[in-house]
Amino acid sequence: MTAVSDLQSLLPTVLIWFLNFKSCLSENTTFTDYPDYSGSSVDYDLFPTLCVKESNRQFRLWFMPTFYSIICLLGLTGNILVILTVFFFKRLKTMTDVYLLNLSFADLLLALSLPFWAANSMAEWVFNLFMCKAMHTVYKVSFYSSMFLLSFISVDRYFAISKAVSAHRRRSQAVFFSKVSSAIIWVTALTFSIPEMYYTNIYNKTCTPFSSGSDPLRVSIQSSQIVLAFILPLLVMTFCYSSIVKTLCHARSFERNKAIKVILAVVGVFLLCQVPYNVVLFWTTVVTAKGGTSDCWYDNSLLYATDITQCVALLRCCLNPFVYAFIGVKFRNDLLKLLKDLGCMSQERFFKYTCGRRRSSGTTDTETTTTFSP
Repeated sequence: MTAVSDLQSLLPTVLIWFLNFKSCLSENTTFTDYPDYSGSSVDYDLFPTLCVKESNRQFRLWFMPTFYSIICLLGLTGNILVILTVFFFKRLKTMTDVYLLNLSFADLLLALSLPFWAANSMAEWVFNLFMCKAMHTVYKVSFYSSMFLLSFISVDRYFAISKAVSAHRRRSQAVFFSKVSSAIIWVTALTFSIPEMYYTNIYNKTCTPFSSGSDPLRVSIQSSQIVLAFILPLLVMTFCYSSIVKTLCHARSFERNKAIKVILAVVGVFLLCQVPYNVVLFWTTVVTAKGGTSDCWYDNSLLYATDITQCVALLRCCLNPFVYAFIGVKFRNDLLKLLKDLGCMSQERFFKYTCGRRRSSGTTDTETTTTFSP
């Protein structure tokens, strides 16, 4: 009886609730308090948009292979000629000869790695992880070693010209010291390349040490590269070459003006190739340290600037042989002899380029010219 009485008392309550619910359904209710996501009233600015980089990808498809191929061919030709000239005429007699030979090997390695990076910029990395790490290591070791060798060449020229007396006393030990210091340079370059060699992997089918554009590792690696491979060599070269110019300005040599022009050419090529790339690299490092940018146009502009200035920076591997080696009188004459012996030049043309220049320039072959560029 108790259960039946409870059920009878509950029935009126249920009936009243049902009637109220039915009346609510019958009312013409509007939902004006809620936004309409199916119409045009949605503010799409509140939603994140994907930055499309298709234009940069299309730019890389023709720009990177074209310029990398040109740099590779010129770099291989110039540096192989330097190496053949050095070994054919056994020119390892001064510190600069040793440094120039090592610089040619470094630039040659750099040129040989460019086809792989051209393929990497065009499409997916088709090789395995070992090749990825190996090519990245070769690129970085040659990059660091060439920058250090350029610094040591400027130091050697500083002592040979500005400190000529003390340099002459240690001339017998100079070649041995240059060989030891060259070995140290290669080991140091390899040491500085270890972090990138360790972190290099295949991310999104691309060979790179960075997992994304905002990877914090990018900040530390790029910062160390700017300091070690640009600022430090720039300071050394600025001090050494400014001292050399000051010494030459007080000299009364027939070849003084020509030697100063050679120095200006050396410094000019270094600044032209390295300053634009390192400025862009510095700015991209700052942007990465701040967490990246949400401006798609700005991000694409940095990509364009990086690609273009990097190709300009790589030009040094094909310009170094002409600036540091072939511009010197003795080295240029040795190259002409090599071309004549290989059958690439006739005897008449050889005498035209060698003996004719000697008669017209008088004292062109003096040691004054070759003290800067052998």
